[in-house]
Amino acid sequence: MVGATMRNTWIPFYALLIGWLIFQYRKQAFGLVLTLVLAVVLSDQMASAVMKPLTLRLRPCHEPALQKLIHPVLECGGTYGFASSHAANTFALAMALWLLIGKRFGWVRWVFLWAAVVSYSRIYVGAHYPLDVLAGAGIGVIMAVLCVNGYQYVQKRFDRVRK
Repeated sequence: MVGATMRNTWIPFYALLIGWLIFQYRKQAFGLVLTLVLAVVLSDQMASAVMKPLTLRLRPCHEPALQKLIHPVLECGGTYGFASSHAANTFALAMALWLLIGKRFGWVRWVFLWAAVVSYSRIYVGAHYPLDVLAGAGIGVIMAVLCVNGYQYVQKRFDRVRK
């Protein structure tokens, strides 16, 4: 779980995904990758810059009443944990991929399993409560839907201009 929760663990996966999208989609790849990045960035900011300062909910590893019950395996991280940025980011990526290419490539559904494992790892290492992770996943899904809808709108507008 420690490996799953570390962001650097997944850099090869992200690089492989971007390379595959470029190979598979060539000219469309820029828009697809930009949509994925935008979904992740917006979900991250919604969780970190909006929800955490708004709710001020302590992470389990910072909660004084839980200190004797929790044995964190990593440094605790920031003071506040609602909502999980890891969950928001991974579910934003999974949902955006699904909406963009899931009909063509069924294997994309497995990216949701990856997002779930990364999200669960945040509970396992004592950084989040289950509700933090569920809220983060919800934020990620919503941001992905918004970004993909925006991408499809822009794509339709450009298609009309080209005709």
